[in-house]
Amino acid sequence: MTEKKYSIKHWAKDDRPREKMLQHGADALSNSELLAILIQNGTRQKSAVDLAKEILTMCKNNLLLLGRLSLKDLMKIKGIGKAKAIMIAAALELGRRRQVSELPYSHSIKSSADVAEFLKIKFWDLRHEVFAVIFLNRANKILHWEVISEGGITGTVVDPRIIMRRALEENAVQIILCHNHPSGNVQPSAADKDITKKIKEAAKLLDITLLDHLIVGEAGYYSFADEGLL
Repeated sequence: MTEKKYSIKHWAKDDRPREKMLQHGADALSNSELLAILIQNGTRQKSAVDLAKEILTMCKNNLLLLGRLSLKDLMKIKGIGKAKAIMIAAALELGRRRQVSELPYSHSIKSSADVAEFLKIKFWDLRHEVFAVIFLNRANKILHWEVISEGGITGTVVDPRIIMRRALEENAVQIILCHNHPSGNVQPSAADKDITKKIKEAAKLLDITLLDHLIVGEAGYYSFADEGLL
């Protein structure tokens, strides 16, 4: 009897997440019900929806924080094994990639706000610092985006030579530097200003223009160009 009670297939048809989605659409489901579909089945003591609610409680019912949970974090919940954790992580990654794929690569970058919107999606779930470069043509259209280096919570090491080599390989004539501050404080450090100066000088020797350097954090973003630091 205990197993039947907690198995979704024994619930009333209208209460089953999959059937509810088929009849009423995904919009009719709660976050826990959508997550339960990914989990698929529960344990002898808890249904998939119960497990989903535990996961949401772990991230304070914040879907943005849900995206930051690691496989190990998810597997701390009894009933969420490796397979279920991977399923959830894969679904979250697909959501991120869908957002990025909708960005207007074919359109010209017109402002720092355009770049910040792009970076917000790329950097949002990261707990460590990442330094990346956007490579552009003369029309300010994105040719390529690439993470150049990854570091810890407090910083990352950047080699200007790698950036210049990649710019030449991509036939880029303009670049935008970008990195995140996991602390949330978007003000540039002395090291941020120093590496920006070095890369700008290196780019100038190759007739490549450094358009901007953006720092993204939970509080928003900081643009070197907007602040007159370039």
